[in-house]
Formats: sequence, structure tokens, C-alpha cells
Amino acid sequence: MEKRPKILVAPLDWGLGHLTRCIPIVNELIIRGWEVWLAGNERGLAVMRKEFPQLSTVYLEGYNVIYHPSKKGFSLKIIKQLPKILGSIKAENRWLKNILKKHRFDAVISDNRFGLYNSAVYTIFISHQLHVKSGMGKWADSIVQKINYRYISRFNECWVPDYPGKETLSGELSHGGPLPGNLQYIGAISRFEKMNAAKKYDVLIVLSGPEPGRTNWEKKLLKALPLFKGKICFVRGLPENNVPPVNTENAAVFNHLSARELNFAIAQSEWVICRSGYTSIMDLVSLQHKAILVPTPGQPEQEYLAAHLFQKKIFYTTTEDAFMLQHDIAQAQQFPFDFSGLADNSSHYKNFIQRLTEIITSQKNETGL
Repeated sequence: MEKRPKILVAPLDWGLGHLTRCIPIVNELIIRGWEVWLAGNERGLAVMRKEFPQLSTVYLEGYNVIYHPSKKGFSLKIIKQLPKILGSIKAENRWLKNILKKHRFDAVISDNRFGLYNSAVYTIFISHQLHVKSGMGKWADSIVQKINYRYISRFNECWVPDYPGKETLSGELSHGGPLPGNLQYIGAISRFEKMNAAKKYDVLIVLSGPEPGRTNWEKKLLKALPLFKGKICFVRGLPENNVPPVNTENAAVFNHLSARELNFAIAQSEWVICRSGYTSIMDLVSLQHKAILVPTPGQPEQEYLAAHLFQKKIFYTTTEDAFMLQHDIAQAQQFPFDFSGLADNSSHYKNFIQRLTEIITSQKNETGL
């Protein structure tokens, strides 16, 4: 009996976006006959086990980066944590070396975990940030890019979840300028599919991102909810919280929704309000659903993406400071939400998983394993 190829999938712990965009990849790997293992910390594994209770998991410490809630303090806060981040990268590289002695993985998919490379296994790095927006100017961006590419070059492949060519979601983040030699554009990926559902909510609010930003945003929104004349679905983005949330008069509140539950909630909602995280953007584009994007204050990547997509007339956006629920919905009603220029290749990534399957199967046949 031929042994199934075995793969480890390990997303970064900065928010839930890295993890949730791995869900369709994991599903496709399972369909292709892989034995899939998942790696993460407590919060990540809590989500993974709800989505894939049948899969094996291993604990992997996160980078545990703390963001400053203001734009001015963001860059300085990250700089101060660079030694810790570099230490985490070295630690996870040692971790992988040890885990490979216990489990003979044929491949590793790392979503933005820079240390998960090893010459003994086929490794893939997933990222949409090739040209990182540091918020500290072009000179700093150039230095960060060189460091970024140095790590990326140690992987067999770099998968970028975006379209090649001019019609892109990530814009300058993954296009233009020098690009890694192992780059593959795999198309936008999403865990969602279009559903038909009767409208139940006027607004779906989805919280995400690292602390303290998530909590600060939640507090502001909860103050605004009683003033809104409509039905709200409020998802707090706390998958590890088992304490039942308290519903309000006009809002159904959830700590977390599974991929399918959130997919259905979007179909039931007229509007979505969420951060401009890249995974959320890919999900909304795949559904072609109207949304108001509110970037996390101080995160240059989210601020760039929001401005980029607003300029392309794909999504309406505003800042957290300026956000007013009723006002912004009224403004968004006049916005075009033009999805027509985006190619419908949301299943393109499946071709790359098929290609990976063929590569590993061929290697196993050659070595007789």
C-alpha cells in the first residue's frame, strides 16, 4: 500500500488572517490525499481544531508581537521587538529540525513563519508582503525587503495569494520592483463560497487583529451599537473565549464563528464592517460583497490596502477615529463597489497544490519511501 504524502501547515500568529487563509489550502490538501498536520500556539490551535477536529496538531510558539495602538508608536514598538522576533525565527528553525526527527514530513507550508525552512524537506513560504510597508520611509522599507528576501530565498517556493498582472489586490505589496526567484502567484484564495440566504442582519461587524487594538475597537463599537437603528451581527474574534457573550437589544454577539458559519452570516448581511486585513479582503472579493474597511491604526500594510482598494473603487474605507456607523453606511451606499476588473481565478491555488503533490510523489517514488 502506497503511503500518503505527509505535510505540516504552520500559519503565523499575528491575528487570525494567516490562519484562516490556510483553511482552503488545508481542505484541498486533504482532497488530494495528503496526511495533514497543523502547527500553532494555543489560540491558533483552538481555531484549527474547530475547523479540522480530525487532524493531528503540534504546538509551536508564536512570535507574540505586541502592537502599539497609535500610528506614531507603531514603528518604534516593532523596532524594540526586533530582537525577540529574530529570536523567534531562530527558535522555530530549531523546532522544525527537531520535529523532522520525530515526524517524517515530506513538505512544510509556512504562512509568514520565516524560520520554517530546512534542506531535508520541501518548504513553501506564503506571503502577500514582498515589499513591506514599514511606516518608516523608503530607506527602512528597502532594508526590510532585503531581510525579507534573504529568508524567502531559503524556501523552495514562495506562494503569493494574488493575481499576476495589473489587476491586483495587494498592489505594491507584492508587485513591481525586484521579485524573489522562487515566486509563484497562486491567485486570490478564500475559505468562502457564494450562498443564497434571506437577509437577517443590516450589518455584520467582524473584529480581528492583535491586542490592544482589537479590544479598543470593540469598546468603541459597543458604544455605537445602541444608537444604530437596525439588526447587527457582532463577531468578537475571540476563538479561545468559552464564556458566552451577552447579546444586546439589536445585536447578536458571538465570540467566534467557524468558516461556514461566518460565510452564512455574510450572506445574511447587507453590509460587512471589518479590518482591511488581506485575508478578509480576499474573502469579500470572492463573494463580491459590499464592505466598509477600517484599517488597524498604525498598521501601514492595512492602511495601504484600504487606500489602494478605495482608489480602485472596490471597497469603501474610513479610519477608526473618523468612523461613525450610521454616517459611513450612508456614505458607502453611494460607493460603486466595482469588482468587474478582478479575474475569477479563486480556484487557481488548487493547481499549485496538485503540482506540489506531483513533485512530492515523484520524489517518494525515486527514493522508494
